[in-house]
Amino acid sequence: MLKKRIIPCLDIKDGRTVKGVNFIDIRDAGDPVGLARRYVEQRADELVFLDITATVEKRKTLVELVRRIAEEINIPFTVGGGIDTIDDVAALLNAGADKVSINSSAFRNPQLITKVSKQFGSQCVVVAIDTRMVNNEWFVLIDGGRTPTGVRTKDWALTAERHGAGEILLTSMNADGTKSGFSIGITSEVSNSVSIPVIASGGAGMMDHFRDVFMKTSCSAALAASIFHYGEIEIPELKKYLASKGINVRI
Repeated sequence: MLKKRIIPCLDIKDGRTVKGVNFIDIRDAGDPVGLARRYVEQRADELVFLDITATVEKRKTLVELVRRIAEEINIPFTVGGGIDTIDDVAALLNAGADKVSINSSAFRNPQLITKVSKQFGSQCVVVAIDTRMVNNEWFVLIDGGRTPTGVRTKDWALTAERHGAGEILLTSMNADGTKSGFSIGITSEVSNSVSIPVIASGGAGMMDHFRDVFMKTSCSAALAASIFHYGEIEIPELKKYLASKGINVRI
C-alpha cells in the first residue's frame, strides 16, 4: 500500500508566504525559502508552492524564487500559478520544480493538460481544482476562486484525468483556512471517481482532521498551510500520531 503523504503548501504573494481564510483576509506567514528548508528538516513528503495572484495579475510565476527554493530542498516540489504554456512548464521544471500545478488555464484549455502530459509525462501534471458548495452541490471556481464556472467538481476531475492529469489537488473553498476539518464529502466523491492520486486541501486544523480524511476517503495526500507555518502542528508529531492510528505514513 502506498504511504499517505503530508504536504505543506506555500501560498506566495509578492515574494512572501501568506495565508488567508476562504481565499481572502490574507496575512503574512514568513519567508518561503526558510519555510521550505524547515519542512525538509521536519520530513514533509512534498512541498507545494502556489503563486496565488499570478493568474489574476496576468504574470508568470516567480521563476527565480522557485530556483532558490529548489536549491534548498531535496523532496518533490510542485509549483503553480500563471502557467499558460508549455514554455512556462519548461521554465519551472528547469528551475527545479518536479511537478507543475495548473488550474484556471487547464479549465479554459484542457488540451494544455494533454500537451504537458505528452511532453513531460503525466506524473508532473497536477490539476488544481478550487471547489465551493452551492445549494448542496460542489462546483468548480477559477481565477483564484473569483470566477464561478457552473461545472460540477467531479465532472471536471474526470475530464482532467482523461486529458492526462497525473494528480488532482482538490481545495475546498468552504473549508479553506477555517481549521474546521477537510471537506470529507467532496474529497471522497472525487477520490473515488478518479484513478489518479487526489490531494485533499482546505480545512486542516488539528491532527484528527488528517486522520479523518485518510480514514474516510481514498485521498493519497493531505495538504495544509497555516497550521504548519505557525507551528501549531509539527509534522513529525503528526506522522507519529497518524501511524498510531494505523495510517501508513513515512516517518
